Amino acid sequence: MPESNITKRALAESMKQLMAKKPFSKISIAEICESCGMNRKSFYYHFKDKYDLVNWIFYTGFVSHVDMNAYDSGIDLMDDICRYFYEERKFYQEALRIEGQNSFREYFEETIRPVTWIFVKDIFDVDEKGDFEKFFLAFFCDAFLNAIVRWLTDDTMDADEFLKHTHRMILTLAKKIVIQAGNTET
Repeated sequence: MPESNITKRALAESMKQLMAKKPFSKISIAEICESCGMNRKSFYYHFKDKYDLVNWIFYTGFVSHVDMNAYDSGIDLMDDICRYFYEERKFYQEALRIEGQNSFREYFEETIRPVTWIFVKDIFDVDEKGDFEKFFLAFFCDAFLNAIVRWLTDDTMDADEFLKHTHRMILTLAKKIVIQAGNTET
C-alpha cells in the first residue's frame, strides 16, 4: 500500500473514532492529527478540510468498490448502500447530521444521483433527461436520502428490517401506479 494511502487511512480511522465520541462540529484538524500521530501539514497535503476527509471515507469504503455491472436493479444497489451504512452506522449517523456546504449529505446526493439515473433511464426507457425524468430523479434521491437519515438516526431497526419495509413500500407503490395507469387507459 503506498505511503499516502497509509496516511489517509490513519487520518480516516482517527476521524471515525472521534466521530463515535463527539459531534463533527466539535472535532478539530489538530485533534484528528493528534489522535493518529500526524501533523497538520500531513493532513492538508491529503485533504482540503475535514469535510473532504469524511467524503473520502465514504468513497474508499463504498463507492470505489461498486461494480455497476454487478447490479441487476437499483434495488440491489440500494440494499448494498443500506447494509454498508448499517455496518458503519456509528460513523454515518454523525456524518449524515453534518449540514451546509460541503456536507456529507451533499456529497452523498451528488454520488447517488448519476447512479440512480442509470436505473431511472431503464424505468422510463429514455436516454435524455426531460423535465419529468429530472423531477423523478431529484424526488427519488431526496426520498432515499431522507429515509436513510431517519432510519440511521432513529436507530430502531437493523438493515434487513429497513430493507424489508423499503422493498414493500416500493412494490406497493408500483402496484398502485400500474393499477391506476390501467384504469386511466380504458
